[in-house]
Amino acid sequence: MSTLVVYYSLSCGNTERVAEMVADALDADIEAIETVEPYPGGYQEVVDQGKREVERGYKPAIEALEFNPADYGRIVIGTPTWWYTMAPAVATYLSEYDWRGKTVVPFQTHGGWPGETLDDIVDACDGARIEHGMSVQFDSTGGDRMITPLADVERWIDSLK
Repeated sequence: MSTLVVYYSLSCGNTERVAEMVADALDADIEAIETVEPYPGGYQEVVDQGKREVERGYKPAIEALEFNPADYGRIVIGTPTWWYTMAPAVATYLSEYDWRGKTVVPFQTHGGWPGETLDDIVDACDGARIEHGMSVQFDSTGGDRMITPLADVERWIDSLK
């Protein structure tokens, strides 16, 4: 089954790091979701803006992507956790495609507060077959130190082969 890894990552690149591990192990195509308007400022400013966006259900415009999920049987979707859910850019991406008949594998990165992120991705992918997702914890201060044991992440990735 052809696999596409799509992710949104910001700040320390933690979600990108996990996405690249998955894509390498599965020999999958990989693509980053990018917002049309980049988030300004430092980490705390992005956190504050992200909270406002999540609270009002805002879906920012995203750049056109090279890969269309319609061309793949399985799509691995990665997001950082923003205020207990997926990043708004991922919500935009998920709202733009028909997920019926696709296999979706969600994963999230977070700083200790995973919220309902994986469930929210599942809910946004109506009609998709969902494979076991993964929650990967990193440093709670926005750093790049992985708290979840690397062996756990590698086992999850191996289960996708």
